[in-house]
Amino acid sequence: MISNPAPLVGPVLTDLDDAAWLATPTPTPVAGNRPAYELRTHLTVSAAEAAGPARLTATAHGIYEAFINGARVGDVELAPGATSYRKTLYVQTWDVAGMLCEGENELRLVVSDGWFRGRCGPSRVPDNYGEVTAVIAALTVGGSPLAGDEAGTPAPRRVVTGPGWEVAVGAITAADLMDGQTTDLPRIGREKWEPAAIADTPLTRDRTRLAASPAPPVRRGEPLPARHISRLPSGRQIVDFGRMLSGWARLSDLGPCGTRLKLTHFEVLDANGDMTTRHLRYAPPFRKEPYPLGQVDTIISRGVAEDVVEPRHTTHGFRYVAIDGADWPLDPGRITAIEVRSDLMQRGGFTCSNRDINRLHANTVRAWRSNSCDLPTDCPQRERWGYTGDFQVFARTAAFLDDVGGFARKWLRSLADEQREDGTIPNAAPDTGTDDSSPLPDLSGAAGWGDAATIVPWEMYRAYGDVEALAEAYPMMRRWVERVERVAASDRHPTRAKKHAEWREHDRYLWDTGFQWGEWTEPGVQWDPRGDFGIVATAYFARSARILADTAGILGKRDDAVRFGELSDRVAAAWRAEFVDATPKSAQSGMRLTQPTQANYVRALAFDLVEPAQREDAAARLAELIRKNGCRLSTGFLSTGLLLPTLADAGYLDLAYQVLLQPKEPGWLVMVERGATSIWEEWDGIDAEGRPHNSQNHYAKGAVSTFLHEYVAGIRPAAPGYTAVEIAPSPGGGLSNCQAILKTAAGLIDIAWTITDGVFRMRGETPQGTPTTLRLPDGGVVETVGGRFSESCPLPEATDISK
Repeated sequence: MISNPAPLVGPVLTDLDDAAWLATPTPTPVAGNRPAYELRTHLTVSAAEAAGPARLTATAHGIYEAFINGARVGDVELAPGATSYRKTLYVQTWDVAGMLCEGENELRLVVSDGWFRGRCGPSRVPDNYGEVTAVIAALTVGGSPLAGDEAGTPAPRRVVTGPGWEVAVGAITAADLMDGQTTDLPRIGREKWEPAAIADTPLTRDRTRLAASPAPPVRRGEPLPARHISRLPSGRQIVDFGRMLSGWARLSDLGPCGTRLKLTHFEVLDANGDMTTRHLRYAPPFRKEPYPLGQVDTIISRGVAEDVVEPRHTTHGFRYVAIDGADWPLDPGRITAIEVRSDLMQRGGFTCSNRDINRLHANTVRAWRSNSCDLPTDCPQRERWGYTGDFQVFARTAAFLDDVGGFARKWLRSLADEQREDGTIPNAAPDTGTDDSSPLPDLSGAAGWGDAATIVPWEMYRAYGDVEALAEAYPMMRRWVERVERVAASDRHPTRAKKHAEWREHDRYLWDTGFQWGEWTEPGVQWDPRGDFGIVATAYFARSARILADTAGILGKRDDAVRFGELSDRVAAAWRAEFVDATPKSAQSGMRLTQPTQANYVRALAFDLVEPAQREDAAARLAELIRKNGCRLSTGFLSTGLLLPTLADAGYLDLAYQVLLQPKEPGWLVMVERGATSIWEEWDGIDAEGRPHNSQNHYAKGAVSTFLHEYVAGIRPAAPGYTAVEIAPSPGGGLSNCQAILKTAAGLIDIAWTITDGVFRMRGETPQGTPTTLRLPDGGVVETVGGRFSESCPLPEATDISK
């Protein structure tokens, strides 16, 4: 529990100038079983000092908590957060006035492995940034309240980490973000203190890394009560919290002294109502055995009725908790789930008349909340890695759901920190590394994943209009595009080189070499790492070059704007030359692609790769493929979120709704019908026989919510940061009403529409003084400058151009 929620304030980095880094003991224990170390000092405080201002500034290699006289400082979790430790380390400062008392006081810091040396990422490799955790802190007593030592204020007294501090292992005898935490309560008060050593490494000597985070901190959400507890014949008790989340379980029903409780966190039940995790056993082709799943917390009771345990040095993705070791019926009122995530302000909301669509949107929100714990992760239980591809496809959706401007900026700084000398973007940021048997270091720089370096900054600019953040990302964006330009011009895919012995004029603009994920998880397609993914990669090459050119123009970099604009045009022309079927048969029947998949047609339209005269044919081919597939999608990871907006923009709105409402696999509403409370990694996350497959909590497919926000509700930015707004609802799918809101810097956007007796009516408001374009379904347009509005029109009939 939080004893004293001291407010977090802007970090005072200079407080740490005279502080020394304290190292935790060596030799380093085995990964996964390393304790959280406690470091302490004592100080005597006068009555005047106790009544005056005080602040605590700290950071760590690992994650840390601070306590003053046994009371926890602040309500921030997992500080200092996920970061690329070699380049950037975030510092926290708390206002701790009122926490000191007259006489002797104790300052205690608790530090565990966290992202610094924990077993993180898909390969569960420890010691990615170092083998020894460390902490640095300064307690400033007196002086000015928060900002430092202004002239005219009494000189402050500063107590800093350094000689004289002690270290011991406390009640947390094992702590790992992935594996879980062991809390041995009988150890409280029995610590064996010894002098703490000063840490002196290249990292601790580099104070230039210290920085203020642009993101809100991680905090605990509202407790989620247990919905049901069942007891199995084995004695195991299964606690169901009713939905997916990321965080931990808080337990106060601990039993007699010496009772050992094992809490295993998991997602789905087997046919017998017991725990199953087989669907999460992750065994990539380069490993003989799956990686261990982890997510196990252990509590050893000391028999004190008032004890409450929250394992704050780990997190888990779960709906259920299996508890072994309790031979009494657990009290549902004494176990709760705590959601732990970045403290993001909710920005948008959506509801409509279709309950299944509402559940789909709610599931998207839950999946996002489960994967936004200081960095955008793929899943909260298996890999928990900041994959570039996942956030790239979801960034626009995230920016509608929450205020993610600072959150994304922090992650983009990690991405820039991890960018390699040649401009390559890694698969994830922070890039925590891989084991010796893994080829993953060589799998970086793939199209759609590396392009997060351009697409995410651009989407944040679109949502918030922050030119400063865009300028900060620009060097990374440019280095990425220049890297792709070099790779494309330096080599060709073996199949292309075999077919054309001599380089053709457009070959140097085809990106078809290096490792590629391709479309990834495309239904019915077996991925082959040796395949030619040039049609995918070259499309992203053109898209990123265009974004870079537009960014350069905004930033006043005219030469770059011209250069990269021309590059994008040449790449798009090369894409058409190579992948648009130029045979006479194709010319007679209309524009066709040489690789005619839904995904490739989506990119052709969404990225403006085809000529204006070819767009109608390309859209018709896309619609044809969808209808031949039973009005079901067959897009993969990269293009699924783009599918419905692309159809709507091309005049196939009714078909977009048919795909959205499709009740058969693959389709979003299958998840809803089969009881999902978040978004699945695969379309058959729970198959028709009820068997689970892969992660049950991935947000990527939830990018469909952008269609709900921008097309069903119709809220779109007509200028970056919604300084001008377009309200253009696109009703369909049998919906009779829709409501949506979006909080912008200028104020609230609110839209509600209904359909009754064939008449479309919409009302709402946009911020005062904001240029607003209202587009009605019958083609009518109304221009306003903010404020409340109310418009209506006859509802047009089905609008698909094919009808």
